[in-house]
Amino acid sequence: MASQQVSEHPLQLSSYSKRVLLKTILDRPDGGLGLTGERVVIGGWVKSSKQKGRDSGAQQSPPSCSASEEPSAAIQGEDVTCSEVIEARISPCLRSLVRIFIGGRRPSDARAPAKKAPSVAYLLLNDGSSVSSIRVVVKSSVAPISQVTSAGTSILAEGVLKEPSSTRKRVIELEVENILHIGTVDLTKYPLTKPRLPMDFLRNYSHLRPRTTTVASVTRIRNALAYATHTFCQNHGFLYVNMPVITSTDSMGNGETFQVTTLFSEDEKIEEPNLMNDHGAINLEVVKTAIKEKRNRVQELQRTDSNKEALLAALLDLQKTNELALQMEEQEKAKPGTSFKVGKVDFSEDYFSRQAYLSVSAQLHIESYACALGSVYAFGPTFRTKDSHSSRHLAESWMVELEIAFAELEDAMNCVEDYVKFLCKWILENCSNDMKLLAKRIDKTSMDRLQSVASSTFERLTYTKAVELLKEVADKIFETKVYWGINLTEEHERYLAEEVFKKPVIIYDYPKEVKPFYVRVNDDGKTVSAMDLVLPQVGAVIRGSQKEERIDVLSTRIQECGLRQEMYDWYLDLRRHGNVKHTGFSLGFEQMVMLATGLVDIRDAIPFPRSHGKLTC
Repeated sequence: MASQQVSEHPLQLSSYSKRVLLKTILDRPDGGLGLTGERVVIGGWVKSSKQKGRDSGAQQSPPSCSASEEPSAAIQGEDVTCSEVIEARISPCLRSLVRIFIGGRRPSDARAPAKKAPSVAYLLLNDGSSVSSIRVVVKSSVAPISQVTSAGTSILAEGVLKEPSSTRKRVIELEVENILHIGTVDLTKYPLTKPRLPMDFLRNYSHLRPRTTTVASVTRIRNALAYATHTFCQNHGFLYVNMPVITSTDSMGNGETFQVTTLFSEDEKIEEPNLMNDHGAINLEVVKTAIKEKRNRVQELQRTDSNKEALLAALLDLQKTNELALQMEEQEKAKPGTSFKVGKVDFSEDYFSRQAYLSVSAQLHIESYACALGSVYAFGPTFRTKDSHSSRHLAESWMVELEIAFAELEDAMNCVEDYVKFLCKWILENCSNDMKLLAKRIDKTSMDRLQSVASSTFERLTYTKAVELLKEVADKIFETKVYWGINLTEEHERYLAEEVFKKPVIIYDYPKEVKPFYVRVNDDGKTVSAMDLVLPQVGAVIRGSQKEERIDVLSTRIQECGLRQEMYDWYLDLRRHGNVKHTGFSLGFEQMVMLATGLVDIRDAIPFPRSHGKLTC
């Protein structure tokens, strides 16, 4: 029977390391029992340990026996005398008197001391391939016990799989015959000696935290989501393309970009840009900053229902500043080769001879491949300098971005629904053990939530309808007042998904003022073909749009947003040469990990979190 089980579930060697993956042993239907007697090499890290006996040199304690046991059982294998039988039957407090009256010292006392008993360590070892750990039995004759028992110690061991002497929770254990490697731990400096350390503590040790059971499960689920993403896209004819991390374009147009430069050494400080440059001219970048401030002022006046005169004056001021920026751009175009300066910084001397940024999104660049190859997708890091300490924001995060040629917004909504359902089903089918662990430790509703998303029909409603529903809410006061034109906040979005519809919601046709410049303007001239997918307990996971294919409309939108036209000239080229309607969306990968795992802080959903004021390694 055992040999039949082994053939049905053969042992899987780790590629290139000649060790057996623990999941091959422990995740079998029989828990590994069918592999009893197999000789294997395993490697992993000690989670916990127990010792039996003393260190080398200790005497083995004599076995105890109850009153019902025969004396011969207590001293099995030795010749006994009548005095020894009597002594074994009476209570310990009378034994010294018996020795005096019936013969003095025991003959056995005169013999040589008992042989030294080998100490035994019972280790729980995990190699990262499974939630489960295997019990490993190590005798002091094989390795020094003190070297293998510390939490975090790495071991590569060879031995035989056996049924445990005490059944309890373990179905199979490894009796070690040879230790091939030991990576010791300095317990005076190792921070993970205590079990169940809080997640905020572990963030300080992002290089060590994957050794914890919880973070290991989160990592395996993140891996499964990435694998499922590639599987879905490849199955539906999307080509995988790599997008640049360094770019000259602010794809979102909101200025939340990291500067890339080689101009400054570590001991040099970047001076704040002056209003005037070295030649006394108005600085363009300062004007751009002023545009952002004035735009924020307009939005603030709209939010607070201020008088129309103040709002009109703010709009007029914004318009004049935009016109000034356009004039300055035209002047720069008329003087090709002129050094562009920000304050006292001459970026013509920089590595790329111009300003460069870390990418905020691949949305613009990926269009170039969609307009040449059809359906494409990218999966990579994006960077944003959002000044926030929120549990929902990262400076570096990962995005899955899809773009579909010859498609409109409704096509993208259909793709979004299929894609997210596919991810949820994949996790439920392939990560059941990890999900069960996280359900116990983080969120007991996580599996039910995934099942609900996978089986629901996503609600679709316009932004206008969403605002109307939120205005009708009487039992809740939102922190941000609801009115048409507002950029819906997380509390608005989640209320719709969790309280109104109780399922995933796709909101579309937003006001053009709250969406990027490249989104297609609808026929009403007020809204754009943008959409957001909102999931219960997580919020917006996907944001997407149909792109503006009309070059005249796109040029106008660039001007309205106060952006530098030359920065997007290559993007306008796509509209000049064989353009088609196309649409796409971006999935925040960490948000999807949060949905699957139940994590509440996005910094726990990425291996190495980078956030405002925090960079541990």
